[in-house]
Amino acid sequence: MKKIYLVKAGTTYPTTAEKYGDFDDWIITTLGELPFTIEVVDVADNVALRELEDLPLHALAGIIITGSHAMVTDGLEWSLALERWLPKLVKQEIPILGICYGHQLLAHAMGGKVGHHPLGKEVGTVEIDLLPSCAADPLFQSLPPSFLVHATHTQTVLELPLGAERLAANIHEPNHAYRLGANAWGVQFHPEYTPDIMRDYLQMQEKSLQSAGQNVPQLLSAVADTPFSAEVLRGFVQLIEGRSD
Repeated sequence: MKKIYLVKAGTTYPTTAEKYGDFDDWIITTLGELPFTIEVVDVADNVALRELEDLPLHALAGIIITGSHAMVTDGLEWSLALERWLPKLVKQEIPILGICYGHQLLAHAMGGKVGHHPLGKEVGTVEIDLLPSCAADPLFQSLPPSFLVHATHTQTVLELPLGAERLAANIHEPNHAYRLGANAWGVQFHPEYTPDIMRDYLQMQEKSLQSAGQNVPQLLSAVADTPFSAEVLRGFVQLIEGRSD
């Protein structure tokens, strides 16, 4: 039976994990009941990562790559291994959804440019606008033209790969979502975050945000539910299910 493989590209803050679980838990909870088995592959486990890369492509229903506290530009061994593997999956039209770090990693693997955002960190509950290209995009076409998402990122996709379709943006981030080919998407925002998780991240980063001139009380008061953001994650699995019918 095919599986969705959830590539866990790191872990959250220890105190956050104690209260809310980790990256993979948030994604699985957001997805709810699934027609597929989800297998979590922790990038810290080199053996598990190699086993994933060695799987025949017909065994992959899809791939979800989580966020991370690491940076793509760090060039970590596991990250470079994923970079080498992803172009093969894109070429074979294996469904991929990269979230935050995963979004940046997918773009970098396909020839895009990733680096520190020239405007600094984007964090909190923010609004994004869908671009006209979403009218024909199977993942975004049913969503409203603007909606709220949770974000926390210092690096960004500075240049999209050749042929990528830009799907969503806001005043801070021009590449909040894109599609590569028919079945690979990157989203800079976090569809798996709840308001409680977003507030916890703001509180954990309070000192550094204040030092950077961010108004943390204002950011906390602006945290809200992001139901349409979560629909991106659920919609990705629905697309996979449709392909398997």
